[in-house]
Amino acid sequence: MPTGTIANQALAQQLLDALDALSGLHPGFRPAHAKGLMCSGTFTPSPEAAKLTRAPHASRPSTPITVRYSDSTGVPTIPDNDPARSSPRGIAVRFHLADHEHSDIVAHSTNGFPVRTGQEFLEFLRAAAAFGAGQVEALGSFLATHPRAKQFVEAPKPIPTSFAREAFFAVTSFQFSNADGVSRHGRFRIRPEAGTEYLSNEEAAAKSANFLFDEISQRLAKEPVRLGVFVQMAGAGDDVADASVTWPDSRTEIPFGIITLTARVNDQAPERRKIIFDPIPRIEGIESSGDPLTAVREDVYLLSGRRRRAAVGDGKR
Repeated sequence: MPTGTIANQALAQQLLDALDALSGLHPGFRPAHAKGLMCSGTFTPSPEAAKLTRAPHASRPSTPITVRYSDSTGVPTIPDNDPARSSPRGIAVRFHLADHEHSDIVAHSTNGFPVRTGQEFLEFLRAAAAFGAGQVEALGSFLATHPRAKQFVEAPKPIPTSFAREAFFAVTSFQFSNADGVSRHGRFRIRPEAGTEYLSNEEAAAKSANFLFDEISQRLAKEPVRLGVFVQMAGAGDDVADASVTWPDSRTEIPFGIITLTARVNDQAPERRKIIFDPIPRIEGIESSGDPLTAVREDVYLLSGRRRRAAVGDGKR
């Protein structure tokens, strides 16, 4: 059973239903970011990481990881070059700390989130579904009263030349606590060491529907992909519990470490197919900052993950 309150569990089911209404029901696939691929590699922490948090992967020499890249929406056949629906793209990083012990980062390619609460997200999804069903005014009315959602929807979302040339932003902030008990708030950011690189709409239109998937396979067959993980630190007066508010780029960034991806792996292998990425780190030293989205996202991920596992025969594992 989901671990949140009864109210959050009910809201999680409503959100799952709304995601199904938006993209259709596709058994065995995630209700959002359905089209994805997985890569394996390692995480090497920076010297600054252990000063920021006592989390185990911040001080170990290296930690094995699984990374999932994904397109947006719950449609598993979404074209990689669809400018309206393939973004924001997603990345999820699982740090394998020990048997049955892990911690995750979940992020997407647009800085920020459209709304502050799970209830507002439900209203946003229902408005988007109504818009898709021909009720054009539904989404416009919602955006007119939610300026941050309007800003998120209208933010440029160019298509990258590669998943390996895209930047990602964690949705919520966390409280990082080090071995001395000093705590600070920050948000994860992930950027390619080679820099970001994007296509024009015309260039993207000339690509194949699966070009990002094909490209990452070809790239990793030749060389590793290196991504920098950073923590953008909250400044005085920054709201650490509202994912819809972005912080200024002038805020301090602390290098957290380097992700090195070495191979694309079979995401249908039993151990990978049953992975449910978790928006809560679940380790000492990195905890929620109190964002109201955190608990309801936890419930949605678990609810949808268990439904996906059941559809592909993995039961309740």
